[in-house]
Amino acid sequence: MQENLHRFFRAARGAGVHVSPAESIDAMRAVASVGVADRAILRDTMLLTLAKSEDEKKALGACFDLFFAHVDPTQAEAKDEASQDAASSEPHAAPASGQQSGGEASTELGPLAQMLLAQNTADISAAIANASGAVGLSEIRYFTQRGLFSSRMLETMGIQRLRDDLDTLTETNPALAERLQAGLEALRDTVRDAVAQALALYGREETENLRHEILRNAQLSRIEPRQIAEMRALIRQIARRLRERYSKPRKRQRRGHLDVRRTLRRNAAWGSVPFLTAWKRKHRDRPKIVALCDVSGSVARVSDFFLLLIHSLHDVVSDVRSFAFSGHLIEVSEILEQKPAEEAMAEIMHKVGFGSSDYGSSLVDFEKQFMASVTPQTTVIVLGDARSNKLDPRADILKAISERAKRVVWLNPEGRMTWGWGDSEMPRYQTFCNVVRPCATAQQLERAVSDIVSSYR
Repeated sequence: MQENLHRFFRAARGAGVHVSPAESIDAMRAVASVGVADRAILRDTMLLTLAKSEDEKKALGACFDLFFAHVDPTQAEAKDEASQDAASSEPHAAPASGQQSGGEASTELGPLAQMLLAQNTADISAAIANASGAVGLSEIRYFTQRGLFSSRMLETMGIQRLRDDLDTLTETNPALAERLQAGLEALRDTVRDAVAQALALYGREETENLRHEILRNAQLSRIEPRQIAEMRALIRQIARRLRERYSKPRKRQRRGHLDVRRTLRRNAAWGSVPFLTAWKRKHRDRPKIVALCDVSGSVARVSDFFLLLIHSLHDVVSDVRSFAFSGHLIEVSEILEQKPAEEAMAEIMHKVGFGSSDYGSSLVDFEKQFMASVTPQTTVIVLGDARSNKLDPRADILKAISERAKRVVWLNPEGRMTWGWGDSEMPRYQTFCNVVRPCATAQQLERAVSDIVSSYR
């Protein structure tokens, strides 16, 4: 049972449930207390000890039901005994001559053939479980491995001997051979079901990783509507990973390094014996961010995911003020903080989205109303393609922002080859930016935000 629990924990992690080593130990202690006889109690025990949110509870419940979906051996033995008792209670049921000769012949058959002819469900389930462990079925990762693991399991159970028995019975007892062939087909189906169940349990994590890797490198502006929910979930995972990376306090960093001079002066009364220590502390500010996001038609999707990522970094970023613009600029910080992502972006797009971009007019709006929000501790992030439809780009305002801010970072969803072509004003804006980089995928977005946050550490 301990090995089964270890496999279950791995399957739960693949289902998206965060199971730490300490939590797995707690779960095993709880199982040792309640036992495994009652599956409903076992399920509740797992949910109570491992699930930490409503989503994890649903995922863990589905994983438990799938993991323990096989036939319970005790129930199978009970069914077998009941069927045998029913058969023995039939009054004077005389076996046919063919069945009698088949019973005599079955004693010369291999273990697998005898098991199938006896239709012993408990023994068959045990044999499949033993074969699963022997071939390492829990290591299955891809759907292309289903045939390979099915063949290995059947070979481990003794299918070669079964084929020899079939050939022999076909010549000596065709009726018994037909029964054995039917049992073999049922066994193949059962093994295929066991492999499919294992793939659903243990291959889910690899499948999710592959899907996420594809999404991470997909163009955000070309995400299909059916992939938006998956991309938002991926962005939240990226935000959680960044929070874990940059918000964990390190004791050494908090304490700093030993200040020898101050330590000696502080302990002069004791002959410079360091009873009291002094430490050099380096103050590290959390980043303050002002985000200006173009939400015109060509950039709206990228801005959606960027704003979701920035406003998910509560533990890392001390202050975020977000602004959206196309023809004119408005502040959207409260909308993003008070409403879910979908409702917030719908309201933002209703107010300023999908219009013709006018960077000059939007920068004028920012200069008149919000320039005071830019301080020497502020990082200003502009996300946009810098296409101002041949209107005045007002690069002078960006220059003024650059002089007030800690630094200016421009993230452009277009590739570098397109900068400066057509109505792109990127070369003008680039002069007043500290960092300029393309940002068309979730991976590039993660790297850009990670670099911004890490610069404050």
